[in-house]
Formats: sequence, C-alpha cells, structure tokens
Amino acid sequence: MGNLGGAYNLLAEYSRAIEFYEQHRAIARAMGDRHGEGKDLGNLGVAYNSLGEHRRAIEFHEQALTVSRDIGDREGEGTTLGNLGNTYYSLGEYHRAIEFLEQALTISRQIGDRHGESSSLGNLGNAYYWLGEYRRAIDFHEEALKISHELGDRLREGTALGNLGSAHYSLGEYRRAIEFSEKQLAIAREIGDRQGEGNALFNSALSLDELGDRAEAIHRVELALVIYEQIESPAAERARARLAVWRRPS
Repeated sequence: MGNLGGAYNLLAEYSRAIEFYEQHRAIARAMGDRHGEGKDLGNLGVAYNSLGEHRRAIEFHEQALTVSRDIGDREGEGTTLGNLGNTYYSLGEYHRAIEFLEQALTISRQIGDRHGESSSLGNLGNAYYWLGEYRRAIDFHEEALKISHELGDRLREGTALGNLGSAHYSLGEYRRAIEFSEKQLAIAREIGDRQGEGNALFNSALSLDELGDRAEAIHRVELALVIYEQIESPAAERARARLAVWRRPS
C-alpha cells in the first residue's frame, strides 16, 4: 500500500496516492507500527501540499514530527522538518521555511543522509530565490546538483537543473536558463517525472519569449498545460494565465 502510494506520488497522481497512504496508515496504526504511521503522515502532508492544500499538509507534518521525535527517528525528523519548510515555502512564508530547512540540513549532515542534504540544499535555494537573493540561491542549487549527481538521484538532479534555470532567468540570463531547462526536460522525460516535464517546458517558454520566439513559447506552455491538467497540478492556473496574456491581440 505504501509503495503504491509512493509510485502514484512520483507520477504526480496525488489524489490516488492519498488513497493508498490512508490505507497504509490504518494498517500501521492497527499493528502499532509507529514508524510506518509517521512515514504515512509525512507522505500525506507531501501529497496535500502538492494539491495546494498547504494548511492541511502542515497538520500532517506536525503529527509526523511528533511521532519521529517520540520514537527517536532522526532521519524521519529531518525529513519532516524539510517537508514543513517546503510547505511554509508554498505559503510564501520564506523566512519561516528557511528556519525549518536549516534544521533539516543540520540533521542530514549529522547522520550522513546525503539524499536529505541534497533536498534541503535545493529547498533552501528555492526559499532564497523567492526572497530575491538569486546568486545565493544558485550557490545552494549548485551544491544540491553536485550531490544528487554523485548519488545518481535523477529526480533531484532534474529538479536542481530546473531551479538553476529559474534563477538564471530571473537574472536575465535567458540562454543560460534555457540550457538548464533543456537538461531538466531530458531527465524528466527519461524518468517519467511529469511535474518536472511540465515545469521545464513552462520555464523554457518564459526565456524563449524574452528572446523573441513567442510562437515556440506558446507551444511549450500549451504542452505544459496538458501535463498540468492531467496530473491536477495547481500550476495549470499559471499556465492558463500566461497563455491568455500571450494570445491577447496586441
């Protein structure tokens, strides 16, 4: 049940993932499996955050944090702190997000969790990006990219590349941004990361438009929108809004 939930989460079918996570949580509770219960609470938080239900996600993450601390699960604690940081980031509370992400990073380094370290670095980069500190964000994303590449973690590697593309776009370095987005797109399609594929298409479109190629930009956002709608991503609204602006008669 838990693994099926994880698989649907990776396919960005979050509502389906939640169904399996809930079933697994019921079994874990019945068995007194607190570790499994804590993991499910965290997974539910991640899924609800992906669906845009951020406050509900926080409730699940706070419960997961309590469980991980009760049973002395340091890895679970670090993961949950990172998830809380991500959720506050989604709410636009970037300074609050950084507080949780720095705690997560500290734990990951203490216990030698390289995957967790890479994730926290990337998420810190995102938070600083939205605070307008683009060069600082790039530093974090480059660290995350290096670790994920060393680990062979293609999902996080693709995410880091996409984040670097966004940072360079915000600095007005559009051709550089496209290079990173294209690399992310290739990895996303290779591993079946639908959210990543949509993001890479959308972000590369923004740079293409800045470089004067609106026709290709519109085409890419149209492709991204199809993906976002298929996976019920909140990013679909952003894609529709961008298309409405670009299609408007000048």
